[in-house]
Amino acid sequence: MELFGVSVMLLSLFAGFGVLIGLLFGFFGMGGSFLVTPALMVMGYDTDVAVASGLAFVFATSVIATLKHRDLGQVDYKLGVLMIAGTTGGIEVGKIGLHYLQDIGLADTVVSVIYVGLLGGIGAFVTYTAMKGSDDSGGISHEAEADAEIDPDAIPDIAKKIQSYNIPPMMRLRGGIRVSLWLILGVAFATGLLSGFLGVGGGFIRMPALFYLIGVPVPIAVGTDLFEIVFSGGIGSFLYAMDGAVELSIVVPLLAGSALGARLGAAATSLVNEDEIKVYFGVMLLLGAIAVAIRKVGNFLDIPVLQTVSLVIIVGAAALVAGAVVVSSIQALRAEQPAAATVAD
Repeated sequence: MELFGVSVMLLSLFAGFGVLIGLLFGFFGMGGSFLVTPALMVMGYDTDVAVASGLAFVFATSVIATLKHRDLGQVDYKLGVLMIAGTTGGIEVGKIGLHYLQDIGLADTVVSVIYVGLLGGIGAFVTYTAMKGSDDSGGISHEAEADAEIDPDAIPDIAKKIQSYNIPPMMRLRGGIRVSLWLILGVAFATGLLSGFLGVGGGFIRMPALFYLIGVPVPIAVGTDLFEIVFSGGIGSFLYAMDGAVELSIVVPLLAGSALGARLGAAATSLVNEDEIKVYFGVMLLLGAIAVAIRKVGNFLDIPVLQTVSLVIIVGAAALVAGAVVVSSIQALRAEQPAAATVAD
């Protein structure tokens, strides 16, 4: 049985996949293209269609998730606009470097090594620091006001150092954070440079950068990162759509599922402890690094089965982490119910 020229089975698969990716996207603020694009390529879609459809999906999902984070007071619009300005310049410089490497025939090797190293390095660092600080309370309660002053002890040492530099003009961000405009633009430019050089959305770079370098609490870092993706993803989607590369039979069912998943993921950030968010994020990046490494080895040695193994690792990791997010959220809700009943009594 087919619907709009596509089998109902395939449409259902895309919708279910959309729920999974949407949940992770809303929870972490990192694009789902690292899941969607390789999955579509393994399924036999052309590279431009896979990339364009994945980007269009990420753009639409980011709008849904950003609206939910806005409702929760977890979007810093001032910071988001400044990050957009900085990352735009960085992306352009990164593209120039990438084109140079392509001209001398080293792009694939260099980008692959940096990508795996960056995923693994950030993943290991985030996981280690989160596990090390797992005994601390950390995080923002969904009952806390978005503009409440942040506990100085909850701010990473690197971010404290950056905030200590008094280079006018100074900007005041959500939670009472004061940091130099030039340092914000510098961090944004650096993340944009890596994003443009690696050819990725950069959510897995920006989210930890906002927390560890600027000192933004994780839930607000996620919401602000999503706000930025609305613009970057929208421009990219428009350009690909003009070339006719966006396949609506892929994007529409993915969005149907992600509309639910993104809002659930965004809501979960206000329920799950901040250290747990960082642990899940780190594990996702570590497994992603392993999957990318396996895929590159498969390409180098011409072993097609390793492409499938890589996809299984990515999708399996996503399903595992998504399940952990759901379980943690349910446990948090159950823990709140007795407390609410006690207050009522």
